[in-house]
Amino acid sequence: MVYPLTRRQVVTLASLSIGLAPLKALAMHLGLIGAGSNIQKHISVTDHFPTQSPELAREMVTVSHFSLQRVQELVGAQPSLARAAWDWGFGDWEDALGAASHTGNRAIAEYLIANGARPTLFSAAMLGELEVVRAHIAAYPEAVNIPGPHSITLLAHAKSGGPQAKAVLEFLSSLGTAKIDALVPISPEEIASIIGSYPIGVGASEFVDVSLEDNRFLNTKELTWTRRGTTGRPLYHLGDKVFYPAGAHAVRVRFRSEKDRVEMTVEDSEVLFIALRS
Repeated sequence: MVYPLTRRQVVTLASLSIGLAPLKALAMHLGLIGAGSNIQKHISVTDHFPTQSPELAREMVTVSHFSLQRVQELVGAQPSLARAAWDWGFGDWEDALGAASHTGNRAIAEYLIANGARPTLFSAAMLGELEVVRAHIAAYPEAVNIPGPHSITLLAHAKSGGPQAKAVLEFLSSLGTAKIDALVPISPEEIASIIGSYPIGVGASEFVDVSLEDNRFLNTKELTWTRRGTTGRPLYHLGDKVFYPAGAHAVRVRFRSEKDRVEMTVEDSEVLFIALRS
C-alpha cells in the first residue's frame, strides 16, 4: 500500500540532504510510505497537479507570439500545451493560438492547430479564412465588435495576416460596424503627474508601478500599470485620467491629484483598492 507524503513531510525529509535510498528507508521507518512505493514519484508531484504547470503555460503563450522553434519544443514534450492559456491580468486571457493570431505568425498558428489548438474567429481572420469569418459574422453579427486578447480588434487580426488575409480585411472593412473605443489623447504633463509607485501593502511585490514602457510590437511607448513581479498592462485613456487596462474593458483605473497627493483607485464592478503614490 502506498501512503502519499504530505508537503510538510516531503520538505522535512528533503531538508536532511541525504541520498534517495536512505531517504526512502527513513520514510518507511516513519510509516510514511510502504515498502513497494517509489518515493521519487511522490516528491515530483507539484501543488498544481493535475493542472498544467503555470510556468509552462505562461511560457507557451509568450513564445507563441514569436518563436516557432520553442513552440515545437514545448508541444513536442507536452502536447496539451498547444491549448495553453494565460491570464495576463484582470481577466485578459490569451491562449497560444491567440498570441500567434494577433502577431500574424501563420507558421505558429498552423502548427498549433495541427496539434490540437482550437481555431477561433480571430485565428480565421488572421489566416485569411474568408468563408469561416463570413459564416461566423452572419450567425453572430456583433462578433465583429468583440475584442480579442489585449483589446486587439478583429480587424487588426486581419491586418496582421498580411496579403493572405486581404479578402478578410476588405470584408470586415466593408461592414462599417466595428466599434473602436473612444480613446482620449493624454498630454506628457498629465502622464508625468501620475507616473510613480503606489504601495498596496507591505510586501516586496505589493507595489503598483505606473510607467512609460516600450511596446516592441507597436514600436511605441505605452503608459503601463504593473504590479511588481507580474507583466505590465497597457492603460487606455478614456479621459479625465480614467483608464482601462488592456483586455479588461470593465475595469477602471482612476487617478486624482490634490496638491502633492496622487490617489489611484482600481475598480472592477466595485472598488478593489485605493492607493496613494509614494
